[in-house]
Amino acid sequence: MWIEVIAAAMVGISLLWLVFEPLFTRPSQAAAAAAALDALDEMEDTRSGVALTALKEIEFDRETGKLSEADYGFLKQKYTVEALAALREEADEGPTDIEAQVAARVETIRAGGTQHADCPMCGIMLEPGARYCSACGHKVGAPATCRSCGSELPAGTRFCGSCGGRVAA
Repeated sequence: MWIEVIAAAMVGISLLWLVFEPLFTRPSQAAAAAAALDALDEMEDTRSGVALTALKEIEFDRETGKLSEADYGFLKQKYTVEALAALREEADEGPTDIEAQVAARVETIRAGGTQHADCPMCGIMLEPGARYCSACGHKVGAPATCRSCGSELPAGTRFCGSCGGRVAA
């Protein structure tokens, strides 16, 4: 009888602890755990994060018997190479200094120049090193042509010299 009373008391104390435990723990512990999970979610959006996540998944699949040893070895080698390449690439890039980029752009504007070229077809500022316009798909460096008649257009024109059609601004 006493053993049953002691066992019931222990179960009751355990249940009370489970119910009231959030009141006694510090919120910083829960916030740190949530921040760690958010960092993992953000990491999965990068090339290295995708490869590392794939490595974890194939390890899990092997342990649960979903992958054979041969498939596991092949996939592990593939994703390990991918993860290492991505991590090296990210390490080589280094942090970008946005303030320096803004200051350089302001200086070129004040000097009267433009840092980036504009698309001859649609007029949108091109990204550095772009080979095609991200808005209209026009090949950078290729002569602009009229959409109506196909004749070549000089840079900066608003109307086609052959058909009089309006060039996209």
